[in-house]
Amino acid sequence: LGYYMRDGISMQNEGQNVHAVWNVDTNSVLVLTSAHFVHCYEVAALDKQLQFGGKESTGLTLVNVKFCSSSRTPFANDDILTSNFVGDNANVILGLSNGFLYLVSWSGEFLGSVNLVEEVGSPPLSLHRQESYGPSSPVHSVLASRSSFKGSSLEQINGFAHLEISLSLHLLVAVLQDGHALQCSLNKNGLREVSDIAFERWIGVYDAVCTSIADEHNIIAIGTRKGTVGLFDLADNATLLRTISLYDWGYSVEDTGAVSCISWTQDNSAFAVGWQLRGLAVWSLSGCRLMCTIRQSGLNSVFSPAVKPGRDFLKYEPLVGGVACLGWEEHAYQLYAAEPRNADKFIAFPFGKCCLNRGVSDVSHQRQLICGEDRVLIIQSEDEDELKIQHLVVPQSYIGQNWPVLHVAASKDGSHLAIAGCQGLILYDLRSKKWRVFGDVIQEQRINCVGLLWLGKIVVICNYNEMSKIYELCFYPRYHLDESSLLCRKVLLDKPIVMDIWQDYILITYPPFDVHVFHAKLSGKLSSYKTSTLQLVTVRELSIMTAKKQPVAMRFIPHRDIGVGRFSPKSNSHSQEDGFSSISEHYQKQPSRCLILRVNGELSLLDLDQGSERKLTADVEQFWVPYGQPEEEANLLEEVSWLAYGHHGMQVWYPCSGPDTYQLEDFLQLDPELEFDREVYPLGLIPYYGVVVGVSQRLSFSASAEMPCFEPSPQAQTVLHCLLRHLLQRGKAEDALQLAKLSAGRPHFSHCLEWLLFTVFDGMVSSQSATKIDWSGPIKWNPSILLQQACDLIRNFSEYLDVVVSVARKTDGRYWADLFAAAGKSTELFDECLKRRYYRSAACYILVIEKLEGTAISQYNALRLLQATLEESMYELAGELVRFLLRSGRELELANGEPEKKPNRFLNSFLFHTSSTNEHSRRTQISKSSTTKEMSAHTATVKKILENHASSLMSRKELRELVAFVKGTQFDLTEFLQSSGGKIAQLHDFTSALQEVGQKLDMDALQSRLDAEFLLAHMCTVGFKQWIVVLATLLRRVEVLLDLFRGDLRLWQAYSRALKSQTCFAQFEGLLLTIEETLA
Repeated sequence: LGYYMRDGISMQNEGQNVHAVWNVDTNSVLVLTSAHFVHCYEVAALDKQLQFGGKESTGLTLVNVKFCSSSRTPFANDDILTSNFVGDNANVILGLSNGFLYLVSWSGEFLGSVNLVEEVGSPPLSLHRQESYGPSSPVHSVLASRSSFKGSSLEQINGFAHLEISLSLHLLVAVLQDGHALQCSLNKNGLREVSDIAFERWIGVYDAVCTSIADEHNIIAIGTRKGTVGLFDLADNATLLRTISLYDWGYSVEDTGAVSCISWTQDNSAFAVGWQLRGLAVWSLSGCRLMCTIRQSGLNSVFSPAVKPGRDFLKYEPLVGGVACLGWEEHAYQLYAAEPRNADKFIAFPFGKCCLNRGVSDVSHQRQLICGEDRVLIIQSEDEDELKIQHLVVPQSYIGQNWPVLHVAASKDGSHLAIAGCQGLILYDLRSKKWRVFGDVIQEQRINCVGLLWLGKIVVICNYNEMSKIYELCFYPRYHLDESSLLCRKVLLDKPIVMDIWQDYILITYPPFDVHVFHAKLSGKLSSYKTSTLQLVTVRELSIMTAKKQPVAMRFIPHRDIGVGRFSPKSNSHSQEDGFSSISEHYQKQPSRCLILRVNGELSLLDLDQGSERKLTADVEQFWVPYGQPEEEANLLEEVSWLAYGHHGMQVWYPCSGPDTYQLEDFLQLDPELEFDREVYPLGLIPYYGVVVGVSQRLSFSASAEMPCFEPSPQAQTVLHCLLRHLLQRGKAEDALQLAKLSAGRPHFSHCLEWLLFTVFDGMVSSQSATKIDWSGPIKWNPSILLQQACDLIRNFSEYLDVVVSVARKTDGRYWADLFAAAGKSTELFDECLKRRYYRSAACYILVIEKLEGTAISQYNALRLLQATLEESMYELAGELVRFLLRSGRELELANGEPEKKPNRFLNSFLFHTSSTNEHSRRTQISKSSTTKEMSAHTATVKKILENHASSLMSRKELRELVAFVKGTQFDLTEFLQSSGGKIAQLHDFTSALQEVGQKLDMDALQSRLDAEFLLAHMCTVGFKQWIVVLATLLRRVEVLLDLFRGDLRLWQAYSRALKSQTCFAQFEGLLLTIEETLA
């Protein structure tokens, strides 16, 4: 837009530019140089407009930067350091390293000074640093980078290193060179004299480097030398709220260095932190990490992919050299960052915002939205188990003239989006994928949207009329955006701070805290063929005097019994049929309470009948009231009054029975398992799935991109298990069953049932270990009864058997008796698993049976399951059962006092899985009968089952299954073949055997060839020539065949004749030729 270049003589005489401050109202700029000169500039707009990217105008003009004056500072001859400039429209303040604050006018005149450090004295002993920083501490380089005098050294005199001012709070925060920070108040009339600065208190930090103030929340963020950021509550004597750091992600101050800068978004919903040595991160107010340029140490996943060796590491991590300064774009869609020692460029990070003007824009449970400057990201889960993000780019014909996107609202049924830029409005039909705008450009330019709502099929625009200088509500049907279709225009008293709609009731709140509730009455049917009108009738007006902070969001809390009166434009033409009854009929059922979220995070309940407000909790960032779902979808969150998210995680608020269903002590329940990961930021609810939807950062790399891509990745967390437990605790077992049936078959349903049973069972175990059980609270329930109710509930679903045994595996076996006393007898559950062929679950029940019913019964059932798994070819599971049977059988023998026998070959194969050649040659001399005598009964039974299965596989020539069986169960095939004397493995005809074995093994597949090699090795060990010839032929193992034929020429001749006699063996001609040449 414009610049001013100083010449070489000016640079040599007056030094380089070090600090600058901008006065937006007067377009003045003050610059301090390294030689302690103050330069004054004026910025004047030119007539020429800036254009780029096409024909659309940017609305920006080029500027002329004019040098006005240069003046020498009073301390020009001193070897001194200076802080940054801060100020208001009257004057600016400059801090020095000798403890002085100077007041400077915008013309460069020094108006006075005060030695504030000397006046306030030393900080209290409680704030003295608790750890020392040596000469290599990052603070020295941080302060040096802020210095205006390059050759100066750090003195012991404690002076100012950094200043931060808040004009709205009349506050000045100063960071001293020794790391302490102090808070000062300013005169409400502005910075006129140095006496307007008054010390208030020391802030509880001893290693501060920089600060940034969130005016809206009365919070100051202070960066430290340790690389952490402390958030302090200015409304509570600057007490520490929480500390933000990358320590939990594996990074310390050695990796990042000290904090170099902090920058809040304009609405104070998030702040960016830059570090001196490496990277930046963006955090929400509650401490959720929204974005980070630093890769997770030691992690290789979609969230932080590994950099391939040999690649340029700098390319795959921006700002790897640290951050010099940060700045947010006005609407927080862009974050700009500059690296130290690199003034040629800065990096822009585009952002999406989860909540745009949340007080005056509607929310929807059907679509979770993230808004970008020229697009909307839609998170949805239609016909999919996983959440996906759709990028909906606003047409250039609209956004080019009205950039950026300022307001977005989704209709209650999720079918339409209303999007507003700086002017006009555009609608998008998600079903037909079509856009709709004002046909008249003049009408579009008259729309200056400050808020959006949906009233059924009607879009409600809170518009600022520039001609009449008033705020108004404009109601347009979604099928036609035109003045001719305007249903109603309602003039407002002032600019609303919050708005909400429930059914046909509209809530509008004006500053400071005036609440108006309107009832919308539609006459006529909404149709492009007929004219309809909408009438707004005021039903409530409240003017509440309060000293609390301004609200940022308000939501109606509907009555639990409201079932009629829903705004439905689909209805017939008359009022009664449209669902718009008379005011008197609706007055008793209109919402009489609403939730209020204030700027400082306080959540309270407002009684609209009495005008009284009751504080519920604090430190809340967002809240959701689960209503407004389409009638055709089931609302799984119907039993929830609302959910709130903040620093402590997710809170679920339930209603209770009684005269006051919103009594605080009766419906607050904090579910610790609902806490989101600190990398997942919750966006909203999907009531018909019973989940809370969040988003986290995902990294991806592209060969064509200079920087990695930071992509939002949707995450879902179910709350169904909490709702079911809540219903069971209140004796609503039937309601819990109906809710569970609505959820059956949906994603994570089995996990929800398991988590429900686990939490209930864990609660019962905890109550048993407690010395005294307190059931005197408002929710009276017995843990044992609740466990029985949970089991009875889950028993209605096919997941019951898996859920029960899965919970058992996760808990201490000492308490299994209590679990299965409620869930059912373990042997009966095992039998049911066996009947349904849930063999893996049945195997888990074996351990439970052994614990509860005894080893003998577990052995019997394990043998039954072993036979079943062998029939289903589940050999790995069969191997686990064999090992269990042998282990438990030996333990049973020892328990009965029987002497421990020397392990026989069969048992040894399962205990050690290997056998040496010497051991094999020795044991082959033992007869089958004597081996059986040495075995115990349980070992013989297991061996018999395995041998029968092996015999069956051999007789049917199921060789691939035989190999899988041997490997899975560690069955000793060599000993089995020797003991059978070759009868089981006998081949009667070579040619037919070669064809059959070749078909069974399918030698074209790699795994089949490996199986054949496995069998050939065993056949060579036992010396079965028939099998050796067949397998070696299929494998083309010439060396094996030659070893056989050299000692038996008759076998070679018979082999050669057999292969040449069949045309189907033509594939082995090359093999025969090789053998003939070798034998010759």
